[in-house]
Amino acid sequence: MSSPHASQARALENYDLVILGGGTGSTIAAWTFAGRGQRVAVIELKYIGGSCPNIACLPSKNILHSARVASYFRRGKEFGIVADGLRVDMPAVRARKRAMVSGLNEMYLDNFKQTGAEFILGSGRFVSPKTLEVTLPDGSVRLLRGANVIISTGTRAALESIPGLAEAQPLTHIEALELDQIPGHLIVIGGGYVGMELSQGMRRFGSKVTVIDRNDRLLHKEDDDVTEALANLFRDEGIETVLSARVRQISRKTGDSVTLVVEQNGRERTVAGTHLLVAAGRRPNTENIGLELAGVELSDYGYIKVNERLETTAPGVWAIGEVAGSPQFTHVSVDDFRVVRDNLTGGNHVTTGRLIPYTLFTDPELARVGLTEKEAKARGIPYRLFKIPMERVLRARTLSETRGFLKALVEVNGDRILGFTAFAVDGGEIMPSVQTAMMAGSPYAVLREAIWAHPTLVEGLIPLFSSEPS
Repeated sequence: MSSPHASQARALENYDLVILGGGTGSTIAAWTFAGRGQRVAVIELKYIGGSCPNIACLPSKNILHSARVASYFRRGKEFGIVADGLRVDMPAVRARKRAMVSGLNEMYLDNFKQTGAEFILGSGRFVSPKTLEVTLPDGSVRLLRGANVIISTGTRAALESIPGLAEAQPLTHIEALELDQIPGHLIVIGGGYVGMELSQGMRRFGSKVTVIDRNDRLLHKEDDDVTEALANLFRDEGIETVLSARVRQISRKTGDSVTLVVEQNGRERTVAGTHLLVAAGRRPNTENIGLELAGVELSDYGYIKVNERLETTAPGVWAIGEVAGSPQFTHVSVDDFRVVRDNLTGGNHVTTGRLIPYTLFTDPELARVGLTEKEAKARGIPYRLFKIPMERVLRARTLSETRGFLKALVEVNGDRILGFTAFAVDGGEIMPSVQTAMMAGSPYAVLREAIWAHPTLVEGLIPLFSSEPS
């Protein structure tokens, strides 16, 4: 006896482009190609616009800004403002975030309508090359075939095989951004970007916070002066760090009382708290979507195997964003779209040699582009180092935000900038000026001699590049 939806499944619908996964890069791809008159469909399991505007980048920065405001209230006397009786209303913090997300969803849906791209909410999987079966929320099924297909299914939080972890029902960043209460004691597994941002944010809301990381430094791949500055920041804000540690066992349940047995330097210790957040890496969403039926191969780490043009092993099938092993940033997903866009229209755009900026949205922010000192030394690249404390930046003094530094690596036998790092208030807004100079191949003196508005943070590039290099 046939399924009631079998006839629908057999009705093949043809598109110029079918996109599996509605992340930022793929969403822009849909709007772009549909705007050019092509028939385009985006299949997305849950989120309009993917994770960035719903559960990741933008909601987290919304929450972190609320935490920054809370920190200003606590520092009120420093600014001549007396604010007695501070109370953080977490339901209101969450409501502000939800309102932003709702507005973004409406904007995205309007763009789909304006461009003519079709947004399909449902579960998609390949059933043959360039052909996907989509199960809709009502159980009905559609069969879509694309002349070209883009896979952009992203990644998810990795959960290690730690005894008791699954039973503890830990938070990931998704649940952490939906909290309507301040955790009494938040334990965070992982000292990477997500773990550090949320640790500081929750601490500023009033939580006691403990960060556990297997490495000997937070963000251990960064330069030593960066990791030292971050360690000092966390110490000064009262965030406990347990480093060179591995979690051996977890008992009880997050939200009430959770206990971790941690091995550190050959000894076991117990860490107890009320909530547990897991932020120890990401895993690609490549399971159960029929990639083997599409001829799409995976790398050893489970990411989709692509070449420098972002072509998969299946003709006419492309992959972009995190699932393709690209650096895990929305701005890289957007550039991946540009690569595929150009290649689909006869170009030869590759991902190699891209200048990719990074920003950690702690307060102060850590922003960098190009080579770090560690990377330059590892590659045997000589450099001149320019570095100043943020106290030298006059705008930072007006803000009473002088923690941190600016530094730049400049080639020895020339004047090109090799890398730039800002551990500074709004460091992510300072960095783009240096990145622009690097993309243009301009000498560092261009930034030193520029007429920057006074007083601004970017004006700090003048004392930076006027300092004596080492």
